[in-house]
Amino acid sequence: MGNARIAIAVQYAMNRTIARRLAANAYALRIPRKAFSSQAPGNDASSVPDYPSHEHEVKQSLKNDGQLFDVAIVGGGMVGMALACSLARMPLTKQLNVAIIDSNPALQNKLIIKKEDPPDPRVSTVTPATISLFKDVGAWEYVLQNRHAFFDKMQVWDYTGLGYTRYDARDINKEALGCVVENKVLHYALLSCMQNTEFQKTIYSSRLTSMAVHRSSSSTRANSTSSTTTLHNHGNLAKLDLSDGSSLYAKLVVGSDGGKSRVRELAGFKTTGWSYPQNAIICTVEHTVENQCAWQRFLPAGPIALLPIGDKFSNIVWTMSPKEASDCNSMKEDDFIKAVNHALDYGYGPHPKSSLLGRGGIFSWLRADATSSAKESFEVPPKVVKLASARMLFPLSLRHANDYASKRVAIIGDAAHTVHPLAGQGVNLGFEDAFALSKVIAEGIVVGTDIGEVSLLKKYEAERKPANIMMMAVLDGFQKAYSVDFGPLNILRAAAFNGAHYISPLKRSIISYASGEQKLPLFS
Repeated sequence: MGNARIAIAVQYAMNRTIARRLAANAYALRIPRKAFSSQAPGNDASSVPDYPSHEHEVKQSLKNDGQLFDVAIVGGGMVGMALACSLARMPLTKQLNVAIIDSNPALQNKLIIKKEDPPDPRVSTVTPATISLFKDVGAWEYVLQNRHAFFDKMQVWDYTGLGYTRYDARDINKEALGCVVENKVLHYALLSCMQNTEFQKTIYSSRLTSMAVHRSSSSTRANSTSSTTTLHNHGNLAKLDLSDGSSLYAKLVVGSDGGKSRVRELAGFKTTGWSYPQNAIICTVEHTVENQCAWQRFLPAGPIALLPIGDKFSNIVWTMSPKEASDCNSMKEDDFIKAVNHALDYGYGPHPKSSLLGRGGIFSWLRADATSSAKESFEVPPKVVKLASARMLFPLSLRHANDYASKRVAIIGDAAHTVHPLAGQGVNLGFEDAFALSKVIAEGIVVGTDIGEVSLLKKYEAERKPANIMMMAVLDGFQKAYSVDFGPLNILRAAAFNGAHYISPLKRSIISYASGEQKLPLFS
């Protein structure tokens, strides 16, 4: 009886699937195809040029112009590689045929990183949540083979000498608060992880120039075991034209091509945001001892961060006005080192005073139920003795796409959002985007949904947009709170700092939120 029921259920499911596909094919025959423009979604359809929808014309176009892929990833940086790596490792998606479009020659050649090479100034602070995602796909082992630095403590203070807090991984029963890794190492780890699979991928060393969605009842898909092509009944396709003159087709196009995303522009996704009146200088510096703590001090013009990266090296991220940044960038090395130590030590104001933090201080009432790290005294960061890399300067901005997805298109990482670097959260948000999208694609495959269908892609948007907006709001709030040097406001900021230092529930919530557990930074 049980087997009979199973057979009936299977036959019923097959009949429904066949009927659904026949209906989809009939519907697709009636739909013309549209081109993307740089206009926002919702514009009059008459402004978008139509293309021939005859089956034989599209079939011939596919044969002449290029191959069909399941997913085309535009942008092969860290976030794009995270998506490719996740797709390559998940059982439901590892059979997908994927194109990666990026002119970076490193994607074509095996990256070689030598431990004796000087550290790159471009680094990322990856959270425990991101580390867990990397471990899930097998990429973290490649990170551990190269230079990296875990840190279990973080000290944050301001130039007034009033505000101060320390965070310790022990406060939330973790071994580390994060790990600082050079971007080239993260990229190498993800690329190596993907290359060590049987993933069907084609890398195009080119740039995207135009994009259009083709609506047809048939498509041509290259057979991976033969030079012949097989026709599959299929709905819409995206056509991508590249700068080298080649073209390709994809069921889904993912834009991971940065803050100036070409995919976002061609898909017509509008953005909201602004530029900050600040620039950031990044560089690598050297100490006489190894740095094992992350340090951040809020100065009148912006924060300066000193992040450990291993082997007595640290990374500097120093935010200031464009004029100050230009001056610091052009300083002689000795003068710049003096300026860095001045900013991290007694410059701009005193160290936090013990009387403010002790039993008789104005914030002593906060000491009840304090965490173990709250009992530790203020420490001076290790002195910088040498500049170990070139200085790099870049402007800061906040930018957020109003939409992350539409028919056949999704955007991730900086293509969807850029944030202030003061907490080092930007790349973590991008990694979470990539892994969330890969899971949504897998869910679509399970239920037989077209992976480029907007209703499926909107699930990814619904998951990631609230989390990204919350983090952007928190970081923007910090930026604005420390943009004004005003006595009463300084006292309020100091109270907030000391509250975060002594109130255990608040402190644990802040650490958990910064670690990627997606909690609001409130009492838990």
